Amino acid sequence: MKKKMTGLILHFFARAVVGMMLIFIINQWVLPADSSINVGLNPVSFLTSGTLGIPGVCLLYGITFYQIL
Repeated sequence: MKKKMTGLILHFFARAVVGMMLIFIINQWVLPADSSINVGLNPVSFLTSGTLGIPGVCLLYGITFYQIL
């Protein structure tokens, strides 16, 4: 039981770190500097990317894109 919980926590943090790195890379090098589509690096984006993984990062960018329409 403890091994399963440790595995879940490790997977969560691995997904969260990869998601935050992906957000950082997209904000810095993919989008233009004056773009308003940037997603912030904050606890909400950390939890979203940790829970959903890369689709969560896509969801954050989709929500941000939808807000500027």
